[in-house]
This record gives sequence, structure tokens and C-alpha cells, in this order.
Amino acid sequence: MTRYAKFSSTKLVAACAGSKDERAWAEFVRRFHGVIAAAALRTARRWGEPSRPQLDDLIQDTYLKLCENHCRLLRSFQPYHEDSIYGFLKVVAANVVHDHFKAALAAKRGAGQTEALMEQVPIDPKTASTDCWDAVGQRLQLAQVDRILTQLTAGKDQERKRTIFWLRHRQGLTASEIAAIPSIGLTTEGVESVLMRLVAMIRSHVIHSSPQPRSEGFG
Repeated sequence: MTRYAKFSSTKLVAACAGSKDERAWAEFVRRFHGVIAAAALRTARRWGEPSRPQLDDLIQDTYLKLCENHCRLLRSFQPYHEDSIYGFLKVVAANVVHDHFKAALAAKRGAGQTEALMEQVPIDPKTASTDCWDAVGQRLQLAQVDRILTQLTAGKDQERKRTIFWLRHRQGLTASEIAAIPSIGLTTEGVESVLMRLVAMIRSHVIHSSPQPRSEGFG
């Protein structure tokens, strides 16, 4: 594990924006790839069902957008709270996808016929609401769940299991949407199976680790 794995999200973004350190960017991809991929998939589906190669290209274009002009977007990023980066990356990915499809339509039909499409499509309010992490109690609960999840999923597939869990319970993706992300490498049924096992494991852990009420003696 590199030292960047211990960085807060804000500190990691600053490290990537200020250097070309491959280790910093490797941690960036490890930590945020699921968010970028999910946002790209959801946005692309507003234009039709993307193929896996097309989705891979859109995700790659998002990383290129983040890196262009010496990481201008990351350097200009101003966090309002520790989890602001998640909403920021969703917006960047969504804009990249919209720009891609609007450009494709303009090339196919002629720019004059696509003026109405040039306005930015607003981010889904339901998706945006998941970025509101101002409640300290909610953040603490999520951190507690993630610690349990990390403990229970130790092994070579740990990162994929954690990504699947949080894409479902933090980003709100369905099992089929998660399965459509190429890096997941599972069918819809496989994702559903992983989610059911993880939920059962977490529930069992919480039950067995909770303090039992003491019985009062009589007499």
C-alpha cells in the first residue's frame, strides 16, 4: 500500500493536480473509478444503450478531460466538504458524455439541427442528492460500514466487492447498471449474488458484535 492510500480525498486530488506521480494517480483511479464509470454509464443511457467499448472510451475521455491543460479542472476544484470530489467527478463525467453525443449528432445531422441539444442536460436530482454529505452522523455511519466491509472482504477481490457495494448503496445503481461497467466483470446475477452475501455478512457482523443487554438478577 502506498502512502497515498492514507490521504484524504481532498489531499489526494491536490497531489494529482500538482504532479504526475504515477502512484498518486493509481490511487486516484482505484478510489474514484467506480464513481466516474457509474456517472458515464448513467449519462450515456440517456442517449441510448452504450456498448462496452463505447463506455470504456467515454470513461477514458473523462480521465483525459481531468488531465488536460496540466489538470486545470483538478487545480480549480474547491471542496466544500470532504466528499465534494464525488459530485465534482460525476459532473465532469456527465459533461464529457453529453459533449460526445452532441458532437456525434451535430456531425450526423448538421449543426443547425442540433442547437436545441446544446444546452447542458441537468444532473438527475436523485443522483445529485447522494452528494449531500453535510450530516456528520451520516458520514460516520458510512465510515463505520466501510470499516466493517473492508474487514469482511479481505482478499484479492476486496476492491471489486467494496466497489459493487458502494455503487449500489451510495450511488444508487441497480445490479444491471453495475454489471454493465466493464471493470466489474460480472453478470447482473453475479452482482446480485455479491450484494446479497455482503449485506448478510454485514448484518451478521453487527448482530454478533453488538453488546448484549445484561439480565437483572432477582432475589
